[in-house]
Amino acid sequence: MDLSIIVVSYNTRQLLDDCLRSLYAAAPPPGGLEVIVVDNASADGSPEMVRARYPQARLIVSAENRGYSAANNQGAAVAEGDYLLYLNSDTVVAADALVKPLTYLQDHPEVGALTVRLVYPNGERDPDNHRGFPTPWNAFCHFTLLSRLFPHSPRFNGYFRSYEAFDTIHPVPVIAGSYMMMPRALDRLLGGWDETYFFYGEDIDYCYRIHEAGYRIIYYPLVEVVHYKGASSGLRKESADIARPPKATRVKVAEESVRAMRIFYGKFYSDKYPRPVTAFVLAGIQVRGWARILKHRLT
Repeated sequence: MDLSIIVVSYNTRQLLDDCLRSLYAAAPPPGGLEVIVVDNASADGSPEMVRARYPQARLIVSAENRGYSAANNQGAAVAEGDYLLYLNSDTVVAADALVKPLTYLQDHPEVGALTVRLVYPNGERDPDNHRGFPTPWNAFCHFTLLSRLFPHSPRFNGYFRSYEAFDTIHPVPVIAGSYMMMPRALDRLLGGWDETYFFYGEDIDYCYRIHEAGYRIIYYPLVEVVHYKGASSGLRKESADIARPPKATRVKVAEESVRAMRIFYGKFYSDKYPRPVTAFVLAGIQVRGWARILKHRLT
C-alpha cells in the first residue's frame, strides 16, 4: 500500500465528516491508500458517524483523550502504507492533494517530510505551515514586530520566512502537523511523535528531529488544502455550522500551547544559550501565556 492517512479527531464531527468526504473523493495513489481515524474520546457522536458513513475507514476509539501526539502514534502503529500522511480533521483536501505530493516524496528520498499550501476558507495562506524554528532571536523579532517592519529580511523574518517565494517548491525548517506527509520508515526510525506534548508544539519538535536526522523538509505549494484552522481546538470559529467549544476547552488549549513552548525550549535550546537568555525567553513565554489564558477566560 502506498499511503496511510491518519486523522485525529476530538469532538469535530462535522469537520471530520467534511474531511473524510474530501479524502475519498480525491484521486488515490496507484498503490492504494487507507484512512485511519483515531478518535480521542469524543462525546459528539464522531465515532458513530464514521462507522455509519465511512465503513471503509479504520477506526480507533480511545477511552481517554491522551493528546495529539499519542493519537498519531496510535494510528501509525497500525498503518500499512509505505508513506504516512498526518492530517487534521479540520481540513478539506483537493482532488490532487494526495498523488502529487506523494509522487514528489517517492522521487526524492532525501526528503523526510512534506507539506502543501494550506489556506483558510477565505483563501488566505496559513503562515504556521511555513516557518523557521522559534530560536530566541526569531521569537524576539516576531513578538516585537520587527519582522513586520522588515518583511523581506531573512535576518529579521526568520519566524515566518515571508521573504521566500510561496509559489515555488523549496525547503523549509518547520511545517505544521495539519498536513505532514513522510516515509513510514523514517517515522519509525525517529520513534514517532513525542507524547510529552499534549497539543501544540509537537510538530515543531518533530521537524527539529527530522532535520537532526539529516533529512530535508519541503514546502510543496502546487496543491492546496483548506484549513479551518483553530476550529477543532476552539481558538477560531470559521463557520456558522461549527459550534464554539466551551470556555474551559479554550483555556485548556491556551495553557497547553504555553506548556509546549516551554517543553520545546527546554529540550533543544536550554543548553545552547546563556542562562540570562534562557531566563528571558522563559519569562516571555510565561507572560504571553498569561495574556492568552486571560483572553479566553474573559470571552
